[in-house]
Amino acid sequence: MVIRKPYSKTQPFSEAGGDPHSLTVLINQYFEWMNTRGLSEYTIQRRSHVFQNLATWCGERGLIRPPDITKPIMERYQRYLYNFRSANGAPLSFHTQYIYLTTIQGFFRFLAKRNFILYNPASDLDLPRFGRRLPRNILSISEMEQVLNIPNLQEATGLRDRAIMETLYSTGIRRLELLNLSIFDVDTDRGTLMIREGKGKKDRLLPIGSRALAWIRKYLEEVRVAWVIEPDDGSLFLTVSGEPISPDWLTKVVGEYVDAANTGKKGSCHMFRHYSVFRTITR
Repeated sequence: MVIRKPYSKTQPFSEAGGDPHSLTVLINQYFEWMNTRGLSEYTIQRRSHVFQNLATWCGERGLIRPPDITKPIMERYQRYLYNFRSANGAPLSFHTQYIYLTTIQGFFRFLAKRNFILYNPASDLDLPRFGRRLPRNILSISEMEQVLNIPNLQEATGLRDRAIMETLYSTGIRRLELLNLSIFDVDTDRGTLMIREGKGKKDRLLPIGSRALAWIRKYLEEVRVAWVIEPDDGSLFLTVSGEPISPDWLTKVVGEYVDAANTGKKGSCHMFRHYSVFRTITR
């Protein structure tokens, strides 16, 4: 299975011989449509992996245009996903197979509505079933405290990182939601945090604990004020150069704190969200 770099506006799929009705051209049109619908770039990038895989698989079999892809062809592709093994011999999880197939169903539904194809060849596939299991690496309260105590509070970066992890710990918000926070989204008087255009482009108001608010206040007063560069765009958490933090950087740094805590468990930002969910369902 060949998966290339994620799709971006500057790097679309290659167009097969300039054929305006080729699979790759229509995939690009689908991405453009998703952009106009306001889907996040992160969501579009994740879906691009699915379509790179589909386009490669179809190209290897001479399937150039969407009408070439019938229900029996899609059933073959589904078996291919089921039988696929990575370099270490691991199969695709049923959840991953489900994501692939439902994403492709959406694409063909898009084509059918615009009369590029007569029917959706993936609409009647028997989708894999998968149970919802708790993640293995859920931290206990004491382990979570070990992680939170790792940052060096004598350094400005340590204060910032503690404030970041306390926010994740208190609210269970997603990584990108945290990075999109503005200084105006934190209401210390009411003890709330406003998430703007979170998953599904929806706003929501969340409670946030007094301890997390205290660390945010300390970060704002002692760290951010020294790092911010005018004009201030209002981003809550900044790098030492005054720029917004990137998702990959945050994953790396939080993962290093989790490793340094020596809990024997691996993970990063998602561990705080998993802990929050686990705490809620076990009350």
